[in-house]
Amino acid sequence: MRIDQCLREAQQRLSSVSDTEKLDTELLLAHCLTVTRTYLFTWSDKEVDESNLSRFDAMLERRISGEPIAYILGKQDFWSLELEVAPSTLIPRPDTERLVEVALDLMAVVQVPRILDLGTGTGAIALALAKERQDAVVTGADYVEDAVNLAKCNAANNELDVHFLQSDWFSDIPLSEQYHLIVSNPPYIDPNDKHLSEGDVRFEPESALIADDEGMGDIHRILDEAPKFLCGQGWLVFEHGYDQGEKVRDAFALRGFESIKTFIDYGGNDRVTIGQKGS
Repeated sequence: MRIDQCLREAQQRLSSVSDTEKLDTELLLAHCLTVTRTYLFTWSDKEVDESNLSRFDAMLERRISGEPIAYILGKQDFWSLELEVAPSTLIPRPDTERLVEVALDLMAVVQVPRILDLGTGTGAIALALAKERQDAVVTGADYVEDAVNLAKCNAANNELDVHFLQSDWFSDIPLSEQYHLIVSNPPYIDPNDKHLSEGDVRFEPESALIADDEGMGDIHRILDEAPKFLCGQGWLVFEHGYDQGEKVRDAFALRGFESIKTFIDYGGNDRVTIGQKGS
């Protein structure tokens, strides 16, 4: 079967389960053939051999079942990085790049900033910050050992110097460490949220998605401990749910943080809230 025929038939099969069936099929076939998407159109009349057809079909079936493209391919682009992903971690999302932008702005005037990324997962946030601030001393922590190992792999693949360690939030972070910036994209979904049974999140680890106290539990836990690990006038930055901006601001204020502000994401929703350690 020719490349163009493969793409047409695959798009028809995916049309009822994916809003991005054209992109999905191109990414999957390019991955199977170890070529670029441009190649698929330049050489659309090339024949696809049986072994690659079989492999492509197996990947399509996984996508039809709803499995995210990133897990099928084992990789995801984030910021200017290509990251390996696995079912032990969340898939990095474009909205999280907003957190990176805010964090970089906060550190613009700090020389050799010390940065801690809590719940680092794939290492996406820590690595993006290290990429843009090569003078920074960046640490990423996650309590899932597989996630820590994956983050280390992503650091090596992208030739970035970030220290990753296993820690349940601050449990294994030395108290002697003082950071200019602590960032986190913690679990923030209410366990009763109906969206947990829809889309990509069905395949992602619940431990990285849901938190008690209507999704605020881990945010509260981090807020309680963070001041001990922040240097004077240090910043704490959270990604959170679209409807949690006010709750997060109140939680910051309750613990004496100052200069509290919420930033919207690319869809116009509250997504990132910052607070500065009180004097």
